[in-house]
Amino acid sequence: MPAAPAFHLAFPVRDLDEARRFYGGLLGCPEGRSSDEWVDFNLHGHQIVAHLAPQECAQVSTSAVDGHGVPVRHFGLILEMDAWQALADKLRAAGTKFIIDPYIRFKGEVGEQATMFFLDPSGNALEFKAFADMSQVFAK
Repeated sequence: MPAAPAFHLAFPVRDLDEARRFYGGLLGCPEGRSSDEWVDFNLHGHQIVAHLAPQECAQVSTSAVDGHGVPVRHFGLILEMDAWQALADKLRAAGTKFIIDPYIRFKGEVGEQATMFFLDPSGNALEFKAFADMSQVFAK
């Protein structure tokens, strides 16, 4: 069976060392290739690339979702529930300021999921979520 496709995402950061501390240190993403202008990180088998572009780091637009201002431009992963909880605990212990605190969305309904939103040091929004039942990821 062939390996599942991996995504590639490039995004701007204001400082590469700051990005290394956040993505490599706090989130535990191993570093790949790099230059003076960019750094590859392995986000659970997916390639994310922090490009030095401070002029591109700006306030993001939000959209109202369940009473929260969800950043329109964001990325992240769907984790197993235990891994999601461990990450939420790690982020809380590190003093992370959440845009949306970790919580269960659609509790008791179709598509029930755990979610949390936070910013990297350059203002890029990340969402990490988990489903107790992975068959609910695309449920309507």
